Amino acid sequence: MPTDAEKCESGSSYVVRIWNPTVPRRAISPIDTLVLAILLSGVAGLKARAQSSAIETTPPLASKATITGDDSPETAAQNHLPDAPDRQIKGSIYGTVTDPSGNVIAGAGVTLEGESPKTQQVLVTDSTGFFKFSDLPAGAFRVTIRAKGFTDWAGPEIILSPGRFYYLAEIALQVAPANANIDVVYTRYELAELQLKAQERQRILGVVPNFYTTYIWHAAPLTSGQKFRLALRSSNDPVTIAVDGATAGIEQWQNYFSGYGQGAEGYAKRFGATYADDFIGTMIGGAILPALLHQDPRYFYKGTGSVPSRALYAISTVVICRGDNGRWQPNYSNVFGNLAAAGISNLYYPSSNRNGAGVTVDNALIGTAESAVGALLQEFLLKKISRGIQQQPPDSRP
Repeated sequence: MPTDAEKCESGSSYVVRIWNPTVPRRAISPIDTLVLAILLSGVAGLKARAQSSAIETTPPLASKATITGDDSPETAAQNHLPDAPDRQIKGSIYGTVTDPSGNVIAGAGVTLEGESPKTQQVLVTDSTGFFKFSDLPAGAFRVTIRAKGFTDWAGPEIILSPGRFYYLAEIALQVAPANANIDVVYTRYELAELQLKAQERQRILGVVPNFYTTYIWHAAPLTSGQKFRLALRSSNDPVTIAVDGATAGIEQWQNYFSGYGQGAEGYAKRFGATYADDFIGTMIGGAILPALLHQDPRYFYKGTGSVPSRALYAISTVVICRGDNGRWQPNYSNVFGNLAAAGISNLYYPSSNRNGAGVTVDNALIGTAESAVGALLQEFLLKKISRGIQQQPPDSRP
């Protein structure tokens, strides 16, 4: 008798049901329906457990550690944000200077020295005795304070974390014996002397002198004596002399200025001429003319604004400069200094290597172009690779 087979899939098992058309079907009772439902639900549960056991559970991510707040409310919100890996949040150190009675001291000289990188800033307290050093990187710092009529104050080492605002509390200067009634305000000369001494510690890569650049936009003007001292300090620096010696060696190797000849005598003449160029140019353009014309021979680092505006400013300093009165004016010291140095060089260069006025003008133009290139390097590069620089206070930026 023919039969049909129906094959029904349920999970991974099969049920074969044979139907004989000659045999009448039995009606399905309620009990059969209940039993069938129980069997189907059990098979479905076994299949769901088998599938769930094959799924690998991903462990929950560890929550980030809570960042403790700063001592200052100014950075409370800032400290709870994750820092980008290439971002260094700057901090500040500030305080108020008073005398033993609690009266504020205006005009006190405040010096901040950083260990790494080696930096120094000099500020003067305002009329409320307040001072603030901003934009500080993380590192170790020390603060010293000087005021006329008071003993010097040296603070403890400050370990500044990224983004910290450190307040120096209770800075009370003690009255110095026999000087209780002296005015505590620095004179312009004394402030310039403090800034100049810090400026003379500036070196490119910690070696090459970088004395003729000030990073304090409103730096105090130099006196004539200070201008001469700066010129001599730069000209007589051992690194300056060594660079001139190396330049003379290259000239002899390439047989430049052949009229000097070769051998020890030729090298001595080349070295003398190279050093004379530097010395005369520095003395005339950096001391003599600035003293006579009351002009400041230094490059005032700008550091703000767009790249084109900073580049234009740097190049313009070849022909304009700041006067001792704080106003900008034609840079006669640099222009005439280059001409004078080029003219004097005709006295000691070989006759075969000079051609009167033509060479003088050419050398003057070369000196002017070198000044422009040097100003561009100062504005965009040399600060980044110099050590011992004075960082201009935030309230003195252009």
